[in-house]
Amino acid sequence: MQVSKRIPFDNPDVLLGVRVMYIASNLLILGLYLYVQMQINKKKDLKTIKYVEPATMGSGEEPRPVVTTAQEYDRQQLRALFKSQLMGVGMMCVMHLYFKYTNPLVIQSIIPFKGALEGNLIKIHVFGQAAKGDLERPWKASGGLMGMGQGAVKSDKASIEAAEKTWRGGAKEE
Repeated sequence: MQVSKRIPFDNPDVLLGVRVMYIASNLLILGLYLYVQMQINKKKDLKTIKYVEPATMGSGEEPRPVVTTAQEYDRQQLRALFKSQLMGVGMMCVMHLYFKYTNPLVIQSIIPFKGALEGNLIKIHVFGQAAKGDLERPWKASGGLMGMGQGAVKSDKASIEAAEKTWRGGAKEE
């Protein structure tokens, strides 16, 4: 943040360079996510995953049991990453093009790329780490704004059985 305050954004060449850096960062993230999507489709991991999805805050609904495959779970997580990245780009466009803020361009060129490289899908499908320990599906929700107020995803047998009994009278969704 302190470094971005010292950058002379009034120089058109510097501003163009920072814009190019921001666009290149987002294109790298997009390329990384597309590669992960190819890897997910290529592996076709059909291992069954059961977990309890917490109810959204204020909805009054009960936690919902979910039965899915590792491939579908990864696809769902990747969709969320794409959506999150698009939201970030949209917010940055509004901040830069409408409100004329330039400092966030530098920071938003670095932090999302770093976050993408540290993501669970990247660790499994790009770096080849085994899906064990912290990388075992379902993953713990991050403590960001979207995860606030929601309970943690539970994958223990007792929680799954309790949710299956209480959710819609025990009827399983196919």
